[in-house]
Amino acid sequence: MITGTSSTGTIDDAELSGRDMTPARRIMARADELARHSAMDGGIERVYLSPEHAEVDALAADWMREAGLATRQDASGARVGRLEGSRPGLPALILGSHLDTVPDAGRYDGPLGVLLAIEVARRIRESGRTLPFALETYAFAEEEGVRFGATLLCSRALAGTWTEDLWDLRDADGVSLRQAFTSFGLDPARVGEAARFTADPWDSEAGEKGVVGYLEAHIEQGPLLEAADRPLGVVTTIAGARRMDITVTGEARHAGGTPYPRRRDALVGAAEAVVAIERIGRDRDVIATVGRLHVEPGGVNVVPGQVVFSLDLRAETDEKRDAAWEEIRATMTEICTRRGLELGVDQFHEARSVTCAPWLADAVAAGIRTATGSDEEPMRIWSRAGHDAMAVADMCDIAMMFIRCHDGISHAPDESVLEADVAVALDAYEAAVWKLADQYGA
Repeated sequence: MITGTSSTGTIDDAELSGRDMTPARRIMARADELARHSAMDGGIERVYLSPEHAEVDALAADWMREAGLATRQDASGARVGRLEGSRPGLPALILGSHLDTVPDAGRYDGPLGVLLAIEVARRIRESGRTLPFALETYAFAEEEGVRFGATLLCSRALAGTWTEDLWDLRDADGVSLRQAFTSFGLDPARVGEAARFTADPWDSEAGEKGVVGYLEAHIEQGPLLEAADRPLGVVTTIAGARRMDITVTGEARHAGGTPYPRRRDALVGAAEAVVAIERIGRDRDVIATVGRLHVEPGGVNVVPGQVVFSLDLRAETDEKRDAAWEEIRATMTEICTRRGLELGVDQFHEARSVTCAPWLADAVAAGIRTATGSDEEPMRIWSRAGHDAMAVADMCDIAMMFIRCHDGISHAPDESVLEADVAVALDAYEAAVWKLADQYGA
């Protein structure tokens, strides 16, 4: 018996009797198959331009062909499948996600979206109906940034925002991105060929380089859908992040010989700052995380002279994020001044927040209502995590659908989804595509 939960309560065999579960079972089995391709013993890890990348790319190509799609590898290493529309050479609606992982990953973050896209394309081909645009499935090969430290590389290539400075990035073994590209069989000089542009489906001049829009299905990576007893949700925005290293400098002195009034303890000041960061994050409803902290000189009998800690700051809008940062910076400045410490800030990453296009998000919502058989408005959620859609948004309108995952766990082996939810997600994803086809007059 397949059980799960939905917006109307528990799903059982009787409720699912009219729903074809075979594609959902195929998706779950294929997620298991992808998990076996890993560089990590006893866990899952796949990084860009690695042997494991090549292995799962070959699987994705086989599955796309089996679904009736023409397939190719683009100039960045992403795997692309294509189903023609009412006539060959039309601009495409893209359905995509990624196949790379973090170290010791779960099996659904990224791959579930790729597998759902392939099944949607299969269903549409088997329906015998044609779309007023082509349908393409993208399996991006680099979203997480694990190997070279830069995220969203394949989706940036698609959007035309790949920059020359990326070629000098090196992995932990000193291999440059340029070297890895060449060793994988890709040509660095041709990466620009991966770029596409926005086009209407009736634009006869756009051809296959044109893109109507982008949809991505992804596990929520949060607990909100499960808490609300909903299988699916519509993404409103994707958080913009700022990441920085913060240095607090005091004076390293002998612990036993330095009275408290004479101490300039960098660790105590940093600790006060970390607690303030959490308070400000809670008060302002933003996500503020200190993930690493390094203390110097590190002796058990030495007053710490310097502390460097990280800050990851993200929010629904850039305005909320930046306002929180101004309060955090002012608070840390006050702490350091009061304690006779120096404060330094080195921001090493900034990404703007991205708003999902209402016309695409509304199609996703309509798809969810169709799949769940409910007139209730689907849950709207802003994404706390980053996704390929963020980069693609530089090229075309985007939208996302979230799928419930148990306890919000992600980037960990315990990542889990229900087969019943996958079945509903597949129905909703397909219905969203048909909704867009109706809008364009299929």
